[in-house]
Amino acid sequence: MKKILSICAAGMLVMNISAQTKLPSNFFFKELPNGLDVLVIEDNTVPLATIEIVVKNGAYTEDSAFNGLSHMYEHMFFKANKDIPSQEAFLKRVNELGIVFNGTTSNERVNYFITLSNGKLDEGMRFMNSAIRYPLFLEQEMKNENPVVDGEFQRAESNPYYFLFEDFGRAMWGANYYRKNPIGLHDVILSCTPEKMNVIKEKYYYPNNAMIAIAGDVKHDEIFKKVEAVFGDWKAMDFDPFERWPIPEVKPLQGETKFAMTSDIAQVPLILIGYHGPDTRGDLQSTYAADVFSFIMQQASCKLQRELVETGLAYQVGVSYQTEKHTGPVQIVLVPNPMKMQEAYDVLWKNINEWSNPDYYTDEQMQTAKNLLAIQDSYGKESTSQYIHLVTYWWASATIDYYTNYIENLQKVTRADITKYINTYVKDKPHVVGLMMPSSMNDMIDVTTMGFQKPE
Repeated sequence: MKKILSICAAGMLVMNISAQTKLPSNFFFKELPNGLDVLVIEDNTVPLATIEIVVKNGAYTEDSAFNGLSHMYEHMFFKANKDIPSQEAFLKRVNELGIVFNGTTSNERVNYFITLSNGKLDEGMRFMNSAIRYPLFLEQEMKNENPVVDGEFQRAESNPYYFLFEDFGRAMWGANYYRKNPIGLHDVILSCTPEKMNVIKEKYYYPNNAMIAIAGDVKHDEIFKKVEAVFGDWKAMDFDPFERWPIPEVKPLQGETKFAMTSDIAQVPLILIGYHGPDTRGDLQSTYAADVFSFIMQQASCKLQRELVETGLAYQVGVSYQTEKHTGPVQIVLVPNPMKMQEAYDVLWKNINEWSNPDYYTDEQMQTAKNLLAIQDSYGKESTSQYIHLVTYWWASATIDYYTNYIENLQKVTRADITKYINTYVKDKPHVVGLMMPSSMNDMIDVTTMGFQKPE
């Protein structure tokens, strides 16, 4: 369940969330007549409230011509709208209300959120209502945002392994690469127009494709009334955007795709191996098994860590899975000792081929993995203003139920579930392997013995 840190069997996904019955005692749900889902999470620890609006939009709705425009829309949310005529006026209002605000764009959702005093909830709701329903998309404000976007790309590209990740993503997803690239294409964002922003708005920004979640020191019965008073006249769409513009299925990988590259700023080699894993539409149980297995693999006592890190063959090795509605990726990361790269690579593959063996891990390691996941989940719930983002993520990619019952379902994972996951998605399955080396090592290490073409 790796975040941003992407659920459910197909039959469950089509259920309306209001049919879910296993929510925690401090969760309260209501659907307005216009289709807007409303979730209230009561937590009276501090006199604050977070208002979050989440929309089923993001990279997965984008082709190459629009890749990054969900991201740009997120930037423009906190700009001029019908009631606040400029960003200067917007920031003035933010200061008046004492708001902390932000937004994020991922593959399968866009969310916008503010935190403020619970005594200013009415003003906060009206503030969010104006932003979500009546954006102006002023051309000059869009141009003013370009340096901010430039900064995001520069920070991303400053990672020594950025271009490895990019080429790896293109190899993994093929024509669907853009639908797994939430930051977007730089040129597409910089050439964005108000007209394109309105295209996105007219496709996805409707109450029956959104949820408002309010968490903090609030009373749910009062919140339901306030939300309906402010958002109740938001007009619903009379179509399903995912039927009108369906998300293309990812084309299956074929065999083994391998590539190698060099970098002048990378300090050590990095190897990525990727598989197409389960998604929440077709194999819910394997999403839980994948998480448990990944946390088995991070334990120092596991065979993978002992044979690679303890022996000095590698500085780091890890396995991860990102739960998504549309083909979640399984990824293996290896940072090998440069002087022992061939041996480390061979030992890694030896381990991968043993993963389905019944004695590869112990019952104790499996239970420890479940405990670690439970601790991580508990830690994430310490701050309601942060916890709410996880809940809205799962609303967009599955159901709230998936997350609130996550730990309970992890505890049900068996060895048979893990074996099924490995045999279905990993062992002897098509995959992508990417390698990046420091340029200074290109003549020192013969990567052709590992099946790569020598980088130029």
